[in-house]
Amino acid sequence: MRELETGTEDLRAHVADGVAVLVLDRPERRNALTPGMVRGLGRVLAEVEADDELGAVVLTGAGGAFCAGGDVKAMAEAGDWSAAQLVQRQRRDQRAVCGRLWRMPKPVLAALPGPAAGAGLGIALACDLRYATERTVLTTAFAKVGLSGDYGVAWLLTRLIGTGRARELLYFSDRLDAARALELGLINDVLPDEELLPYVLERARTLAAGPRVALRLMKTNLNLALSADLEDAMDVEVAHHTASKATADHAEAARAFVERRPARFSGR
Repeated sequence: MRELETGTEDLRAHVADGVAVLVLDRPERRNALTPGMVRGLGRVLAEVEADDELGAVVLTGAGGAFCAGGDVKAMAEAGDWSAAQLVQRQRRDQRAVCGRLWRMPKPVLAALPGPAAGAGLGIALACDLRYATERTVLTTAFAKVGLSGDYGVAWLLTRLIGTGRARELLYFSDRLDAARALELGLINDVLPDEELLPYVLERARTLAAGPRVALRLMKTNLNLALSADLEDAMDVEVAHHTASKATADHAEAARAFVERRPARFSGR
C-alpha cells in the first residue's frame, strides 16, 4: 500500500492493487467539506487520473457518514471575498472535483456508509457507481438552508432520475433512505455496514484488473449517451469499438475464449 499526499489532515488517500482509495476524514462534522478538503480532493483526483498504474477509484467517508456537504459554519466565516471571487473559486473547485469525477477515464465507485447531503450528494452522484448501507440517507438539503444548489446536483439528478424527480428532490429537500434511493436508481446496491467497503473494494479491484482501454472508452460512450443523438453516439461507438479491437486485452480475451480459461488482462 502506498500513501498519497493530500495536503490536509481531513482527507486520506492511498493506492493498493491498482485502486486509489480516497477517504473524507472529518467524522466529527460528518465529513463536511472545507476549502482545504476540496483543494485536496482536486489535487489527488488529478494525480490519480494521470497515474497509469491505477485502474479504478473508490471514494468514501469516515465515521459512518459520506459527506454532509459544505460546512455551513466555515462558509459563514469564509472572510471578505467579493462575489466575483467567490464565483471564480467555486467554479474552479467544482470542476476539479465533480467535473473530474464525471470525466475521469477510470471507473469511480462511491461507498456511502451514511448520509450524503448537498455538495456531498453531488460528489457521490458524479461517481460511476454508488453503494450504500441501510443507514445511508441522501438529500439535496439546499432549500433547507436557503441555497439554490451547487456541485452539479441539478444536472446529475436530472440525468440519473429525470426532471420530475429531480425537481421534487431539490424543491423539498426530502430525505431518501437507502431503500427509496435504490428504487429510484440513485444507488446500485445496499449492503450491511461491515460488508460495504470490502465489497466496493473488491468491485474496484475487479475493474482495475479488467480491460482498462475498453472500460475507458465505455465510460466515454455512456457519458456521450446523455448529450448526443443516437446516430452520433453510434458513430463514436464504432470508432471506440474498432480501437478496442486493436488492444492486447482483446487479443488476450480471444485466446482465453478459445483455450477455455479466464482472461488475464494487462490494461493495454
